[in-house]
Amino acid sequence: MEHVLVTGGAGFIGSHFVKRLLHAPDVATVTVLDALTYAGHIENLGTAFLSEKLSFVQGNILDTGLVDDLVREATAVVHFAAESHVDRSFFEAGAFIATNVHGTQTLLDAALRHGVERFVHVSTDEVYGPMPEGCATEESPLRPSVPYAASKAASDLVALSYHQTFGVPVCVTRSSNNYGPYQHPEKIIPLFITRLLKGEQATLHGRGEHVRNWLHVEDNCAGIEAVLREGTPGEVYNLGGGTDLTSRDLTGHLLNVCGADWDSVTYIPDRQANDIRYSMDWSKAAAQLGYRPERNFEEGLAETADWYRRNADRWAPMMRNPNAARPARPLPTSPAGR
Repeated sequence: MEHVLVTGGAGFIGSHFVKRLLHAPDVATVTVLDALTYAGHIENLGTAFLSEKLSFVQGNILDTGLVDDLVREATAVVHFAAESHVDRSFFEAGAFIATNVHGTQTLLDAALRHGVERFVHVSTDEVYGPMPEGCATEESPLRPSVPYAASKAASDLVALSYHQTFGVPVCVTRSSNNYGPYQHPEKIIPLFITRLLKGEQATLHGRGEHVRNWLHVEDNCAGIEAVLREGTPGEVYNLGGGTDLTSRDLTGHLLNVCGADWDSVTYIPDRQANDIRYSMDWSKAAAQLGYRPERNFEEGLAETADWYRRNADRWAPMMRNPNAARPARPLPTSPAGR
């Protein structure tokens, strides 16, 4: 695993993974390809640039020539680059399909041409759709509810098909909700933290009953590295095992770490197609790869809040950037009222 290409390596999860990989003695070079859209920031890599192993290329995974040049030099590819925010996908579905599906295909075509030894495609538990009860295994059907999740499910299937048809050594990881430093403040944990730190209201959808599994970004990156090193080509690995919380319970934790109370919370109508619960069985990754989440949620959340408290210069400009959030507007509905 000498030369690793990491797409989306200036994003939230990708930048944490790059820093982890740079410490690996058997990794000679790490090349980051990132378009530096609103969610990717060169500053996320920070001290990683002190390493002579790191190279950075600004570019798009839809650029066939650029991708081909970079994959030609890679031993392995770890593919994070994606449009990822659910709300944005309601209004920009075409961009999600282009980046997440066609971009993935562009990388896979290059991996096939140049015979990469490992290809890890990073995905999400949202591809399984709502799980009112029970847990999704890697064999569960994919039932995405929103354009973002559908684009990721499609990219998963394309990636796996390249293994089945052409023998590209693809593994897919599907993680639960990540949290930690450097995350864009459109996501719920940094959104609530930054609003509370500014003395503004946090807005809770519906009655706050939606259940998500919260996994520290470092635990997810440890799982992805395990898949990169030991995963069986053609296999999917669920990476969960953090902390299951309703959105109301999560809000309570956030109020606590920010020193605020429930007067700082406003309930708003639920978002359309807001799945009530996600849940995954991650026993396969545990049994086959020794994957074990280690970060305590309360400690990790406190550290995360402290990072945002100490780094307002990083997130405050994003809050004013017109590309940082979509203005609220009614969603299109089907004749059935969906």
